[in-house]
Amino acid sequence: MTSAVLLPALLALLRPVFCAASDSPCTTVQEVESRGALRWGADAEGGAPYVFPDPRDPRQYIGFEVDLARAMAGKLGVRAEMVQNSWDGLVSALDRGSFDVVLNGLEITPEHLGQIAMSRPYYAYTQQIVTRKGDGSMTRLEDLAGKRVGVLSASAAHRLLEKMGGVDVRVYPGNVETCKDLKNRRIDASVMDTPIALHYAKPDPGLQFSGKPFAVGYYGVGVRKKDTKLLEAVDRAILDLLASGELRKIYLKWGLWDAEQGDRLRHYTVVQTPTEGKVSTLKEWRVFLPMLLKGAVVTVEISCLSMLLAVGLGLGLALSRLFGVTPVRWLSTAYVEVMRGTPLLIQLYMIYYGLPNLGIRLTSFEAAVLGLGLNYAAYEAENYRAGIQAIPEGQMEAALSLGMTRWQALRRVVLPQAVRIVIPPISNDFIALFKDSSLVSVITMVELTKVYGMLATTTYDYMGLGLMTAAIYFGLSYPASLAAKFIERKLRYDFD
Repeated sequence: MTSAVLLPALLALLRPVFCAASDSPCTTVQEVESRGALRWGADAEGGAPYVFPDPRDPRQYIGFEVDLARAMAGKLGVRAEMVQNSWDGLVSALDRGSFDVVLNGLEITPEHLGQIAMSRPYYAYTQQIVTRKGDGSMTRLEDLAGKRVGVLSASAAHRLLEKMGGVDVRVYPGNVETCKDLKNRRIDASVMDTPIALHYAKPDPGLQFSGKPFAVGYYGVGVRKKDTKLLEAVDRAILDLLASGELRKIYLKWGLWDAEQGDRLRHYTVVQTPTEGKVSTLKEWRVFLPMLLKGAVVTVEISCLSMLLAVGLGLGLALSRLFGVTPVRWLSTAYVEVMRGTPLLIQLYMIYYGLPNLGIRLTSFEAAVLGLGLNYAAYEAENYRAGIQAIPEGQMEAALSLGMTRWQALRRVVLPQAVRIVIPPISNDFIALFKDSSLVSVITMVELTKVYGMLATTTYDYMGLGLMTAAIYFGLSYPASLAAKFIERKLRYDFD
């Protein structure tokens, strides 16, 4: 009885020793078995046919990796439990211990192997060029030079085209958006992993496969390097599923099996793990800083143009709400409440992806400026309204008694005084706009935060790159703060 109590306690004390050098947790097969669940990380947003909500019951997830996770967990004698996580943050979340394994189209590459361990492959994929129906001009990778090509963020296609160079790469957070922009002629082609192309592009009558598949790669299950026993168990499960034919049945169900799939999985060439240690990004700042600064220029352009639109439109809304006729006042109020009461992210999606359904096609830059400007105009309208209402009514009455029209009184008496009051909140909104501009990455704008995200998911140096990015943001926003203080001093007046 005593040994039954002391042994688990002793194992718990010794576990940090076996889990070795870093502070990140490790998972044993025994822990998975005692829990009764294998927790696997994946991203269900735009994840078909990998993992996505069932259209018939959105509370349930389906996909070939859902079936695979269930079958693999069954080999371990436990149930499969999915943990939702953003796709480009799966590796870092695994390292934090958010789940036991990553199972979500994670490619077996030297970059990934430098950070985590990976199982033997469970699927062999290729790359496929997708174009609009009838466009046969791009059948090889070389044909994409100088073209606008859409790719999934942090995917194998993304790395392939960036390495190739000479391509206008447009980065998307999901697969549906890529196909929409291709049909809307915002991009010329897309490069996709074959499972994605088979699910999204092949059934679409407006799209076609262009050329033959190329660049064979492999998906594997990601495991923390110290979880060696768990990795061995996962490898055995995949081999058993392949040998029994259960893996083939899963892929046939989802239309992903071909004649070469089995041979590729059986004759897999092991990818070499990098031997060199991880280099700090802070030491390699000369390599990454130009890319971050290029993103910063885009951030400044979007922010300044959006703020100009917001300030101009906001003033018009404030004046309409205070001095307009009843219908105009009602419309101005409704605009302010709707724009403040709905997420900016949804507004950007509606402008960029929704307006083409009405025949209005904006570039990603135009949509970013318009979306941010229209959203922030609602906030600036309230700033102006507060400033105008803070001016005593006697000021207006005195100006009217001197023979001024209402418009002249507003322009020469009320508004100059109101401007002094609203400069602090407007400058605060301008600084906030710098940060909110990061949201435009969802409509393919590669600004500062997006560049940071892409570099961080490649180098896995979130701290070094994060410090550099934060410093650039501070360098952009602090001068704006100083400029606002300077204007305040210039417009200050004494009551003595």
